[in-house]
Amino acid sequence: MDTSVKNRMSKKERIEARIPADMKDLILAAAKMENLSLSDFVISSALSAARGVLRANAILELSTRDQVLFAETLINPPMPKDALTEAAGRFVGRENS
Repeated sequence: MDTSVKNRMSKKERIEARIPADMKDLILAAAKMENLSLSDFVISSALSAARGVLRANAILELSTRDQVLFAETLINPPMPKDALTEAAGRFVGRENS
């Protein structure tokens, strides 16, 4: 458990949650086992979960087939479609006027 929550100096924001008593009792029991206050345990657990979600979503995993397709597309990019070429021309025209 990340106990650095206890060392945070500036606590300006607030989070509130309403939960059933049995959930609170469960969380409180876990907090006591970690020697943390209920608030510190909830914050530490939420931070850990948030970091995990962000880490998991920051990494793009491709199958071998998709990796090869991606590399081939980078090496030999397809010609742009007419609509893209026309849109790029209009964009450049706007930038130069």
